[in-house]
Amino acid sequence: MSLIKAPVVVKNRPKRKFSVQRRQLRIATAEGIPAIVFQTLLAGPFLTGFLLYLGASASQVGFVLAITTFVNIAQVAVAFLIQRLEKRKRIFVTFGIVQRLIWGATGLVPFLFDPSHWVTAFVVLYVAAFLANAVVTVLWTSIVSDLVPPAVRGRYFGMRNMIVNAVGSLTLFVGGIILDANPGGPGFLILYIVVWTCILINILVLLKFPDVPFERSAETKFFPMLRKPLHDASFIRATAFLSFFLLLQTIVVPLFSYVMLDILGLSYKTVSTMTVVQTLSMMASFYVWGNLNARYSSKQLLYWTLPIVAVSCLSWGLQAFLPVVAALVLAHMLLGAGIGGFNQLSFNFIIGDTPKRERPMFTAVYSASTGLMSFFGPLIGGRVYDWVEGGPHWIQAYGVQMTVGALLLVFSVTVGRRVLVGERKEASPLRRLIRRKEARA
Repeated sequence: MSLIKAPVVVKNRPKRKFSVQRRQLRIATAEGIPAIVFQTLLAGPFLTGFLLYLGASASQVGFVLAITTFVNIAQVAVAFLIQRLEKRKRIFVTFGIVQRLIWGATGLVPFLFDPSHWVTAFVVLYVAAFLANAVVTVLWTSIVSDLVPPAVRGRYFGMRNMIVNAVGSLTLFVGGIILDANPGGPGFLILYIVVWTCILINILVLLKFPDVPFERSAETKFFPMLRKPLHDASFIRATAFLSFFLLLQTIVVPLFSYVMLDILGLSYKTVSTMTVVQTLSMMASFYVWGNLNARYSSKQLLYWTLPIVAVSCLSWGLQAFLPVVAALVLAHMLLGAGIGGFNQLSFNFIIGDTPKRERPMFTAVYSASTGLMSFFGPLIGGRVYDWVEGGPHWIQAYGVQMTVGALLLVFSVTVGRRVLVGERKEASPLRRLIRRKEARA
């Protein structure tokens, strides 16, 4: 006799619900999408173009481009003051809203002020926005570093950066088309309408931002708190090295557009294409560096980004053998891969290799040091190009870049190797201990 099995009734299983932490990570990613749109339209070539529309001089444009890194010094004070907070979200959201509204208000300058005061009014609003941003940056870094588990930091930030930079690249392309079709005031009016729309969307997402528990520093006074990062030999050596590297790098990299437009005489369309090439390369590098970061330490990988940045500067010399555009495409591809990895891995280094309770002050010291050097770099670079103005064309076109690239390469493989790679074995147990504690938390 055969046994007849009763039919198995399969109940409709409920859809898998995302964990609270995964939902929070999605919010953190979603917040970056409207943010990258208005940040792209308020910075880079659009910022320079708007300043020129307002009647700014070259020195005023240079000041505005440099001031964003200089105000990072204020993060040291912010890192101390936030230790008084029980909750971080309220202050983070408040200053985030203030920063976005003030930055967006720069678009109202032509409507609110006399033309003779346009540049002054813009500079005042711009500086105020980035002072508020100093608070936002410290709190955002603190919250997100506590939110993202150490085991997935590399992959998460790699994927997040790839997504938001894809949106940023599209925004850069579309924004250029809008300005070409609507030159002058009408074009910037359209851009600022998009900016304000994205600011309002971003504010709504900020209100949903997670408020994870805050472990405050054991120190209650400013100088003992400041001494923690200053007395961490490994951290301070890495910070000093990276700051000096950025000083050298920013002598030429921020002035790439100036060289292409003013010295090489390329069109705005060609220069915009180079920016897109750099951005696409950066996007691809985020994914690659993120996956590598799951296997190798941030400090070790950070070292390997430095020669790439150096070679990108050296590759400008290929103009002597290749068509100018071909040489510049290669240079910007290398720059995107190097800068993308440098920014991502230096961030992961700060939030991954530092004590959790003291992380805001560690972050602030790093940002203040690198920001100060990134402020002086372009100023030195401008003086250098003024100095070589009457020299041979090849020195102006690629000689300065190659000189700085050679210095960066030598500095990387000598000092950089000792600072970032030479300490790997010594630092690994501490790093593993920190990650274990954070994983349990």
